[in-house]
Amino acid sequence: FRKYFGEKIGLYFAWLGLYTEFLIPSSVVGIIVFLYGCITIESDIPSKEMCDERNAFTMCPLCDKSCDYWNLSSACATARASHLFDNPATVFFSIFMALWATMFLEQWKRLQMRLSYFWDLTGLEEEEEHPRPEYETKLLQKKLKNKSVITDISNEDETKKLTWSDRIPGYAANFGLILFMIMLTFSAVFGVIVYRITTAAALSFSTNETTRSNVRVTVTATAVIINLVVILILDEIYGAVAKWLTEIEIPKTEKTFEERLILKAFLLKFVNSYAPIFYVAFFKGRFVGRPGHYVYVFDGYRMEECAPGGCLMELCIQLSIIMLGKQLIQNNLFEIGIPKLKKLFRKLKDDRTEPKEMDTNQSKDPQQWDLDYILEPFTGLTPEYMEMIIQFGFVTLFVASFPLAPLFALLNNIIEVRLDAKKFVTELRRPDTVREKDIGIWYNILSGIGKLSVIINAFVIAVTSDFIPRLMYQYAYSQNGTMHGFINHTLSYFNVSHLKAGTQPENSLFAQEVLFCRFKDYREPPWSQNKYDFSKQYWAVLSARLAFVILFQNLVMFLSVLVDWMIPDIPKDISEQIKKEKSVLVDFFLKEEHEKLKLIESFIIRDKQKRQSGTKGERIRAASFSQFNRSQKGSFASFSSQHTEV
Repeated sequence: FRKYFGEKIGLYFAWLGLYTEFLIPSSVVGIIVFLYGCITIESDIPSKEMCDERNAFTMCPLCDKSCDYWNLSSACATARASHLFDNPATVFFSIFMALWATMFLEQWKRLQMRLSYFWDLTGLEEEEEHPRPEYETKLLQKKLKNKSVITDISNEDETKKLTWSDRIPGYAANFGLILFMIMLTFSAVFGVIVYRITTAAALSFSTNETTRSNVRVTVTATAVIINLVVILILDEIYGAVAKWLTEIEIPKTEKTFEERLILKAFLLKFVNSYAPIFYVAFFKGRFVGRPGHYVYVFDGYRMEECAPGGCLMELCIQLSIIMLGKQLIQNNLFEIGIPKLKKLFRKLKDDRTEPKEMDTNQSKDPQQWDLDYILEPFTGLTPEYMEMIIQFGFVTLFVASFPLAPLFALLNNIIEVRLDAKKFVTELRRPDTVREKDIGIWYNILSGIGKLSVIINAFVIAVTSDFIPRLMYQYAYSQNGTMHGFINHTLSYFNVSHLKAGTQPENSLFAQEVLFCRFKDYREPPWSQNKYDFSKQYWAVLSARLAFVILFQNLVMFLSVLVDWMIPDIPKDISEQIKKEKSVLVDFFLKEEHEKLKLIESFIIRDKQKRQSGTKGERIRAASFSQFNRSQKGSFASFSSQHTEV
């Protein structure tokens, strides 16, 4: 791929191949964690207590009037399913995945350095890019506008480039529209929440017993599907909006344009993809209130609660359906179908607009350049990277709730590599070759997601799962150091006579008269002086949750830094080879300089010899000349004496 498409696309496929290879060990560990949950489900004491009908935990109604009291044992299936993902092994898996992300990034730096060496990119320097045509057009308009105005030297310098004042309208539009898009995403999530609340209330009035017993499952499944459809639609809208917002900023170079486009698209798609998951993980069931003092929305609709086994199971369902739906529909079906549809529409459009010329000399078979022109134009690697980065977030951010996420990502990427290769070869026009040393801003985004995953997984384990309450009960409140009595410890009492008028269950089917019902929370009993206030256990568990978040975050960050320090960025063989080449190069230059020095010295010696030989010749000539002068003077004297005698 590198030889045909260039280094930039070659680096993408190299990164995708390494990412897919690294998913293999994480998938194996995720399967082991899931199997551990399956094996230990029968020995889980809290699940047994919840499923034991002899305990007879009478729970408070889930809605007003139409909902009856119910036994906790009816939620046995949910409790057993929650244990598959809410067990001590998930804590280990969260630490493992944080270190896995660090090792992946370090290994990519090493592979990138190796490829740069073998592809002769180590000495590649960034050349000064030419300004984009849009930038030059805007600059020309500015010069023409200021041409008639007499300006001083400083203003003349300002007309050579666009200043921040020229970009204020673009920046303001970016800030306003990005904020609007984020609020639109939150509004969509809130709309789904309203759907869940109203649908649950409507199904509770049903006369069909099966419908009423499956209210939670029906509402959860349909709400997740609606979330998936909304995410897919908004993703396409946000991609176009991010491109338009980047264009009105008028970046100077193509590299700046690409980086700003990536940041905007990633911000919008990140919020769009993970907002429903964040709601289930950290907000659902937190603002419900308590019996007799529930929180209502829209005049009579109670805020939705988590299942008796906690919200972790629902978080797992939400994460799995959104992740698998995006991979199957957006990453695969759209990737195959949309280019083919565009190719078909372009061909039909060309057939309509261009008249058919009957040329007898022209061959019937179309030429290769005609076939290449029909193909879809190459628009860059941003969509390809974006798919994998969002998937990387699914694999790392909430992996504590869904250990099988790396496995599904691996299966998707095995297909993705072949689909991308086929698309580049057969569906797209050949792009211009671009030499790049690295993957650019994508590495920084990956590093940021890896660090964010540590914090999010810490809060998922501490807040969403029951890991901390179980730990606190076993070592602080249990009489014998076991989990027996945990369910009773987490349920508070409520006197049904304290229910508000008009909210009591109508036509209750319970044989005995209910005096007290139970609800999941740490609150004082009704016979206490501070009835229904938060108990000491609540504050103790809350402190333990916060302490776990701090401890987990610092421990994992320390281990990540340690792994980063232990693994060198440059492979040893490459660094040795570079040192050898440098030493050979230095020796070569020294030899060349030595030869030049010898040559200069030889020239100096020759020059000295010539000078010495020249001075000797001059001395001989001077001596002969003086002797000649003397002889001439002698002859002249004799001649003059003779003349006088004459």
